[in-house]
Amino acid sequence: MDNEARQLVTKRIYDEPADDDGFRVLVDRLWPRGVSKERARLDLWLKDIAPSAPLRTEFAHMEERFADFRVQYEAELEDNPAVAALQELAEKHRRITLLYGARDLEVNHARVLLEFLQR
Repeated sequence: MDNEARQLVTKRIYDEPADDDGFRVLVDRLWPRGVSKERARLDLWLKDIAPSAPLRTEFAHMEERFADFRVQYEAELEDNPAVAALQELAEKHRRITLLYGARDLEVNHARVLLEFLQR
């Protein structure tokens, strides 16, 4: 499938699933609180693409740490085989929705992952 037709988007897992979400991939290492497997309507849970536990703990979703977090997470993604797996899925599915549990729509690892994949 050509890149023009391919769409990658992010969405909070707490938002209602939509028919136009396409292939739904949870990109968090931990299962989001209060979300049942049925409600999540996942096609895949790709834990290994999430930031490492030490990096996630250090970041703690604090906006002032986001720039450093971005650099470190991108370095992890460079050597992460889960990135290739996600890129293969993107070749097979017209639209992939990367799901995450963080409250902040801008300061989160899914945003970094999306931008990394779009490069």
